[in-house]
Amino acid sequence: MGDPDAVDPTGWAPAVLAGRADEAARLRGLLAGTGTRSALVTGPRGIGVSALVAAVAAGHDGPVRSARGARWEAHRSGGVLAQLVPGAAVPGGDAFAAAGAVAAACSRDARTLLVVDDAHAADPWSLQVLSTLVHHHPERALTVLLAARPADGEPGTADLLRAVAGTEIVLRPLDARAVAALAAARGVPLGAAAAERLARHTAGRPRHVLALLATLPADAWPDPHARLPAPPEVAASVRHRRAGLSEPARALLDVVAVLDRPGEPDEIAAVTGGDPAGVLAALAEAARAGLVAPAGSRWGPAAAPADPMVRAAVLDELGPDVVAGLRRRAGEVVDDPTRRLALLAGAVAGRDDVLADELEARAAEEAAAGAWSTVAALLAEASRLTADRARREERLVRAVDAMIGAGECRAAEALVPVVEATRETPLRGAVLGYLAVVLGQAGEASARLGRAWEQAGAGETDRPAAALVAQRCVLHALARGRGDELVTWADRTIALAGPDTPPAVEAAAIRGLGLSAAGHPEQARAAYAAASERVWHGAQAQRVTMGRGWLHFVQDDLDRARTDLESAVPTTVLGGSSRISLWALGWLARTRFHTGDWDGALRAAEQGRELAARTGIALAAPLLEWTIAQVHGLRDEPERAERAALAAEAGASEYEIARVPAMLARAHLAEARADYPAVLRALEPLRTAGGATAEPGWWPWQDVFANALVMTGELDAAEEFLVPHERRAADRGHRSTIARLGYARGRLLGARGEHDAARAAFEQALRVADRLPHRYDRARVRFAFGQTLRRAGKRRDADAVLSAAREMFAGLGATVYVRRCDRELKAGGVHAGARGDRAVRELTPQERAVADLVVRGRTNREIAAELQVSVKTVQYHLTRTYAKVGVRSRAELAGRLGGG
Repeated sequence: MGDPDAVDPTGWAPAVLAGRADEAARLRGLLAGTGTRSALVTGPRGIGVSALVAAVAAGHDGPVRSARGARWEAHRSGGVLAQLVPGAAVPGGDAFAAAGAVAAACSRDARTLLVVDDAHAADPWSLQVLSTLVHHHPERALTVLLAARPADGEPGTADLLRAVAGTEIVLRPLDARAVAALAAARGVPLGAAAAERLARHTAGRPRHVLALLATLPADAWPDPHARLPAPPEVAASVRHRRAGLSEPARALLDVVAVLDRPGEPDEIAAVTGGDPAGVLAALAEAARAGLVAPAGSRWGPAAAPADPMVRAAVLDELGPDVVAGLRRRAGEVVDDPTRRLALLAGAVAGRDDVLADELEARAAEEAAAGAWSTVAALLAEASRLTADRARREERLVRAVDAMIGAGECRAAEALVPVVEATRETPLRGAVLGYLAVVLGQAGEASARLGRAWEQAGAGETDRPAAALVAQRCVLHALARGRGDELVTWADRTIALAGPDTPPAVEAAAIRGLGLSAAGHPEQARAAYAAASERVWHGAQAQRVTMGRGWLHFVQDDLDRARTDLESAVPTTVLGGSSRISLWALGWLARTRFHTGDWDGALRAAEQGRELAARTGIALAAPLLEWTIAQVHGLRDEPERAERAALAAEAGASEYEIARVPAMLARAHLAEARADYPAVLRALEPLRTAGGATAEPGWWPWQDVFANALVMTGELDAAEEFLVPHERRAADRGHRSTIARLGYARGRLLGARGEHDAARAAFEQALRVADRLPHRYDRARVRFAFGQTLRRAGKRRDADAVLSAAREMFAGLGATVYVRRCDRELKAGGVHAGARGDRAVRELTPQERAVADLVVRGRTNREIAAELQVSVKTVQYHLTRTYAKVGVRSRAELAGRLGGG
């Protein structure tokens, strides 16, 4: 690792912190404070482990002692120690004495940093001494940093490395933004699509990123069709390993490099002319060489190149003539017609109109199933092979349209200049308008789609083009929250295209949401029942399932919402759309939040966040960040919450579907701080909004706004605001909105001194809320009820209600509200002396065991080792313990439990 990973010649050092700010901050934190600290930094070859550790060491203002392990020196006992403390008398055979000698050799005036690079190749004795040093000299101002690849060490090395380290930091691949920052530091500006392509090609490893930036000319990066080669180092390694393979294994590697997806044994055998049984032995050999990755499934074994760089290296080694021949042979033997055409097209260097026509016909069949990623690839190849310019451009524009439908917006955005250079047609306007919608550019989308609709004669002169424009207007209306408009455009699409065409099916998959947003919940359910009956399999079913899950969420059926949304997330089996997966993740995160699965909500939102960054679909980002901000805000993690709220605001646009969640994120953070004027400022723009924003269940902002009006003393304004929203919720029969507005009504009545009416309002809200799975809302109603009772002098009643609210908030991990409940209960004065003990008694045995060890000063890693659980499990128990006991730090927990 050390020599290539820490190289300055590639220019890695000046940009070493690109994408590594958090990891660098954690390492720098180990250079502060008192006592001995240690960390193990790991990751695969080329990920930048050595470079990061070297950069942190270079910034340390105290003494630094460095060593490097080497395989050929691993047998030499004490070899690494001799590098760390050269000339010091380090006794052998006694780890305690040796550790003492190392400690004595280090400065007492400033923190000494001991760095061991390639620590997986260090001799075991040196690692044992470093472990003893860390654990038996805790008072010394020493920091030990190990840079290693544990999997590359000898058996037992990984355990020794982790025995030294108190913290393990695993470097993840750089994402597209970090790759772009790394490129910028080298003076190479990369667009989002190019950065994403480079990150994917290099598996996010900085060494390979920098090598390709140095290899390719700057003008190659804007070209979305430019093929990325393997970095020279990888190409040389692949060439060497390939030459060492047996003939069958080499033939297998060559074939899987030209196939468009993992090759199965019978396919590989048919291309190579070998025996399927022999393919398995060849696969094992190539996998041992690190050139092929087995990609088996329940249907049987398969093989693919280990990564895109290996594929590129093999193709370059073979040369274009051999590659073309292999692709033709593969195209003749594969069964799937789509794969056959793609392989045959890949073997053609010039124009071939006959094959282009076949590709277009196949794309139409795939479009009928909604497999837009496949459609995009087929049409792009058809365009490349088409001789006539006008037809070539039309096929390319349709390929870009399919890319957007598949959620491949980075790739589509890179081709915008090409599309804009084509002649103006309704198709061109529809595609550019479609891209503007998913990028959150409402004004541009409106202009593009309006112009395209005019050019298509509003359906009078060009019905196919008009149908496509109308379907894009469906999405535009959904993003704007205009239910009536959505239904109108959906009906136009179906009438123009015919009920069984792809545009009509996609319009029908969304039409029910329009009915709901327009205030017709029964009709919305009926629309999805009909759509589900017509489209029940294939990629189009993903759209119907996501829309139906979204509707279930809006209508309070959270169990069905969760089932549908979870099944709408994957795209790998049926070729669905990343765009649909992204919305499924956004609404799944909201569903899990309401059911109390906040960790699951964060997982879904963070998965969506990564998908949004990868695909470039900006429109969904605020929905995801809203959930992240709300959970962290309620857990009293203000920095994380604020970052998410800022990200939501950065992604907000003129579209309601992006603007409202950004406002809600900001309002929830203000509410968590009890800053009710800030809540009003955040939500004031929604006060006069119509469409979906005013419909119960779509955006739960009304109770938050009404509550803030009451808490700021604007009682008349609260009354005026509540009445129409209460009436609409009752008309729709929307239960969670009735419950939420019920507690706001109870607060208002309590503030007016109408205590009996307030109690009745709260009790009615609880009767509704307790029949719902919305755990956070049930706790909120009780908290507001308890506060109102206490202020009315009903201390004993308040105590019972607030205690129930506290237990609910503790179960959710809502630390902010646990503490508020504690303050209210303390102010009420009922059972105050026993309450702290009861909170401790509520801890589970495992939570109590973790808490006791925290009180005794153990780290999470030490607790995990003692209890024989994972560090993640310890963190989980601590989060729940903090919430139950009503603290937010280890110090507060120790103070509360007092060591008992």
